[in-house]
Amino acid sequence: MSLSPNHGDRRGQKPELVVLHYTGMVDGPSARARLCDPASEVSAHWLIHEDGLTEALVPEDRRAWHAGAGSWQGRTDVNSRSIGIELVNPGDRPFPEPQMKALEVLLRGVMLRWGISADAVIAHSDMAPDRKIDPGPRFDWKRLALQGLALWPGEGADLPLGASLARIGYPESPAALSAFRLRFRPWGKGEEHPEDRRLAAALAYRPE
Repeated sequence: MSLSPNHGDRRGQKPELVVLHYTGMVDGPSARARLCDPASEVSAHWLIHEDGLTEALVPEDRRAWHAGAGSWQGRTDVNSRSIGIELVNPGDRPFPEPQMKALEVLLRGVMLRWGISADAVIAHSDMAPDRKIDPGPRFDWKRLALQGLALWPGEGADLPLGASLARIGYPESPAALSAFRLRFRPWGKGEEHPEDRRLAAALAYRPE
């Protein structure tokens, strides 16, 4: 039985994405209370605490309210199409080792159960670049990619950035570059750089 009342039917969709979040709250009990409060109208399938404790809040075959407005690869209603994983972190600190290990274990299971590939594990900021930044620049995406649990770019050609970002899946938005940098080049600032274009092209045109 779900621990959170904030869930619904998947509307005929099966999970095909995993969306990673941080809670933006300083401790696990506060995050859990909010995710299980009917008045908050927000939920997630899983909550991972700093010490690695992993709690199931909504059954994976149900629709959790974690993604909100946005899209990925042209797919809207991301809530109906995804598994939401919340990591306890206020957004201003690294993610502890026990938490990352627990995430790796959970992700492997979720991806196996639902046939989800590494390119379908995304950040909340990827699908909603205009309004979200989580899990933020401190999250170690490369670590996940080295285990086949996410993507990480190699070196690509210097191709038009907008076309590459659209091909990867980012919604059309002035904030798409910022969202891309949060994951793949968090030190990047200012106008687009050739390195942005090369990294984006490496992902957009990677061999299948």
